[in-house]
Amino acid sequence: MSSNVDLNVRPGFDGLITEISEYVSNYEIKSDLALDTARNCLIDTIGCGLLALKFPACTKMLGPIVRDTKVPYGVRVPGTNYELDPVKGAFDIGCIIRWLDYNDTWLAAEWGHPSDNLGAILSVCDFISRQQIANGDEPLKMRTVLESMIMAHEIQGVLALENSFNRVGLDHVLLVKVASTAVATKLLGGSIDQIKDAVSQAWLDGQSLRTYRHAPNAGSRKSWVAGDATSRGVRLAMITMSGEMGYPGALSAPIWGFEDVLFKGDSLSLPQPFETYVMENILFKISFPAEFHAQTAVEAAVSLHSEIKDRINEIESIEITTHESAIRIISKVGELNNPADRDHCLQYMVAIGLLKGNLVAEDYEDDVAKDPRVDELREKMIINEDKRYSKEYLEADKRSIANRIKVHFKDGTATNEVEVEYPIGHKRRRKEGIPILEKKFKDNLSITYDEFKSNEIFELCMDQRKLEEISVADFQQLLSK
Repeated sequence: MSSNVDLNVRPGFDGLITEISEYVSNYEIKSDLALDTARNCLIDTIGCGLLALKFPACTKMLGPIVRDTKVPYGVRVPGTNYELDPVKGAFDIGCIIRWLDYNDTWLAAEWGHPSDNLGAILSVCDFISRQQIANGDEPLKMRTVLESMIMAHEIQGVLALENSFNRVGLDHVLLVKVASTAVATKLLGGSIDQIKDAVSQAWLDGQSLRTYRHAPNAGSRKSWVAGDATSRGVRLAMITMSGEMGYPGALSAPIWGFEDVLFKGDSLSLPQPFETYVMENILFKISFPAEFHAQTAVEAAVSLHSEIKDRINEIESIEITTHESAIRIISKVGELNNPADRDHCLQYMVAIGLLKGNLVAEDYEDDVAKDPRVDELREKMIINEDKRYSKEYLEADKRSIANRIKVHFKDGTATNEVEVEYPIGHKRRRKEGIPILEKKFKDNLSITYDEFKSNEIFELCMDQRKLEEISVADFQQLLSK
């Protein structure tokens, strides 16, 4: 045979694509812990979306692409009066969810926020439910939303355990696209073969670079890129359901597949089967709207505030000891150009915690950042790595996100060293964290709704059985303005 030809023998689907598709198509959710955690994830995610509506930089991204248009059976976006097509609906829901970076997180070889997939899940479920009601059929129930969240979390989180996309310059939202595509195709009635076709399309897409997350280019795209990814998942699912073909070797094809083109020739690994592990172990951002690698650092800084607040001018240096991922992702010096730049700067977040004894979303805005004391403190910070922290960050039975801080004064004295190894949103601190998470949700509801409606939504969401049984259409209507 001539060497100047390709062997055109179509392979079976890559094993990873098949595993994802079989999981979404066949797995039955039986874990009460996963379902209860999914409910908490849902309320925190929606609450953070409502909080984001306070920020014009976010709301300018929302609404129909063509002004004032409405779509039959349109998707409702919580806290607004929009009725959108399911692709733009997924974008808008995903955009408000991620804008403030203040709900769930998953940390492993890759990072990410599996709740980003709620954009696709809630959008598709609302769209299907409204169509079914119009046709005289029963709408989907919120139990379907919770189960879909568990599956999307699992796909994104298990793929993140050992596959480090950030080390090859790719952004974690590619996993949002893959998970959203798989789950959206299932919700739209896709067979296991159609799910395979759709998931292969997601891997074939050109993937987002991390440029917008890192110095010197950090910017607001990182706040809407998850909305873009989850909406792309819906679009690919709908394209597939129209009869479009899939690509069995999307990952493994020599020269042209994802692994050769974008993953340096390495094979993607699947270290454990897809079940309910990720949702059961998800991390919540409860106390601070801070990039998760800095959560414990901010907690330590806040605890030192009362001790140093009257001695700011006496500070000689601030010693921050952290883990390798924090150093690689959020440790930076130099001018910070915008809120997106600041909320991915370890030194900025620690400075605010020390100065104010708190950190809220508004602290990333220009009027706070212009306080000269912020940059003065940043310049005095020394960043060190603790190898134990870096090791335990990756250990399955720990997954710590540790930081410690010590402030040294010009007279030779120093504060005690404050160490926080697990943030309040960690599984090890669930008992302490969930009441605060629920209060956070109630506070976010009060921003958007009157007292009666806030209480109605809150009481519904505190009752697992009632929430699971309400229709998606009724839930979405309740959240609409």
